[in-house]
Amino acid sequence: MVLLLLVSVKAQSQHTESYKYSPSEVVTIHSTLLNEDRKVYIYCPKADSSDINKRFPVLYLLDGENHFEIVSQYVDYLSRPDVSAIPKIIVVGIPNTKRVRDLTPTQSILDYEGKPDTTGKYTSSGRNEIFLAFLKKELMPFIDSNYKTQPYKLFAGHSFGGISVINCLLTYPDMFDAYIAVSPSFWWDNGYLLKLAEKKLKSGAAVNKKLFYCDGNEGGPNSFFHNDLLKFDSIIAGKKIAGLDCKYNHYPNEMHMTVPIVAYLDALRFVFKE
Repeated sequence: MVLLLLVSVKAQSQHTESYKYSPSEVVTIHSTLLNEDRKVYIYCPKADSSDINKRFPVLYLLDGENHFEIVSQYVDYLSRPDVSAIPKIIVVGIPNTKRVRDLTPTQSILDYEGKPDTTGKYTSSGRNEIFLAFLKKELMPFIDSNYKTQPYKLFAGHSFGGISVINCLLTYPDMFDAYIAVSPSFWWDNGYLLKLAEKKLKSGAAVNKKLFYCDGNEGGPNSFFHNDLLKFDSIIAGKKIAGLDCKYNHYPNEMHMTVPIVAYLDALRFVFKE
């Protein structure tokens, strides 16, 4: 059993509690922008006695309540000295409070078929701009102030989290160095992000970023979900953006809720392939 690494957190932190996967912790900070307290799960690499001042890249992971455990275990294993497939990194898992509100880029009540949603679950949508501001102005400074971070940052998300990642890449590309979008819901608001990608990504532009995107078997090979990923891949390929190191994976044997298990492993290997 690996010993828990308990870190004393100051500044905005209200309290910490041990998390069941080591060495990890749960930290609560108050967000003025979101007007609520937010928990974040933080995985820190094991201390290296030979280099106690070593600093680490940081992976900001959406849907932390679902994916933090598996991603932090991937990182822990892949960065072991006897594996050395990736460097040691910090993982910041961000659980949801109001997922639709925070992760969707526009206000829309249309479902994946383009029909008005009658359940009311989309009425709070479209505040991804504020959520990204929370990451940049509140969460990132807190993490940088309390943990041994490098400037290199990754942003990863699944489904609605995937479109939050893509929206950030298109609107605030300098926020992160690497972007991971697992089964992004490009159907949102009648393909809003596909249109934005066509507009924002300039042919011949130089963008020194890494981008991994993928989908599973979400309705079959001719489904709108898969076709949307193919459209996005075609846009990326057609723009010929210098310095954008990108990879598209399709996982025909995985459904929407299992694709993150294989995709995050492949994404980490891709981002740190050097």
